Amino acid sequence: MDRTPPTRHPAGFRSALRTTAEKAASRLGPYGAMWITLVLGGVFVVVMTYLASEVYEGVTEDDGLAGLDQPLLAWVMSWRSGALNTAITWFTHTGGTIGMPIIAILAIITLTYRSRSWRPFLLIASSALGSLAMTIAGKNLFGRARPDRADAIPPYETSPSFPSGHTLNATAIIAVIAYLWFLELEKRMARAWMIAGSAAYVVLIGLSRVYLGHHWLTDVAAAWMLGLMWAALVVLAHRVFHTVRRVRRDRQAGNAPTA
Repeated sequence: MDRTPPTRHPAGFRSALRTTAEKAASRLGPYGAMWITLVLGGVFVVVMTYLASEVYEGVTEDDGLAGLDQPLLAWVMSWRSGALNTAITWFTHTGGTIGMPIIAILAIITLTYRSRSWRPFLLIASSALGSLAMTIAGKNLFGRARPDRADAIPPYETSPSFPSGHTLNATAIIAVIAYLWFLELEKRMARAWMIAGSAAYVVLIGLSRVYLGHHWLTDVAAAWMLGLMWAALVVLAHRVFHTVRRVRRDRQAGNAPTA
């Protein structure tokens, strides 16, 4: 059975949320409210991608975070070795166009079976589509060149560098999967290990892109930010769904005839 995420809000916020949910419940229904949240989130994604471009331009103009790009790449190059290069190349592929879909599909199958609901499919698919849209939009907006091939480890990639697609997609998808698993797990220690493992994976995917010379540090940092923002919107859509469904059930129970 699908888990309902716990709701703990201040009284004022809870009252406003309930009022809004009551209106949405009568007009849209739970799924309608969830889809509208995702659509509005999609608009937000476009805005945030544009803002990320503005922030990036400001950073590069002031030689801020971008000033660390070349020195950091030079530093990680000093750590390279044949065995480590091979291991990190294999690892980074888990966040790529083959590895990440496999992870997402396995998570969808497992979570759908455990929850007896199609919502894991909707949420994970939404996280994947949104992150893919941000990746494509960001690359088309910037067209930033990747580090020189002389500084990179093959196989080489030819698409624009900003943002890191591996990092953005892994961040958004793994964050939503972690959220859904959090609802399924009951033991506090299991939840803690799951969150820690998910966070470590996302961080290491980003760092692997820098180590391999496939992206700059700024590409990865922006991808982490955008991926987390989109995952948060997908989680919000799920919470809206449960809030609206709960309100609708409460209203139906209140209007039900007594025996």
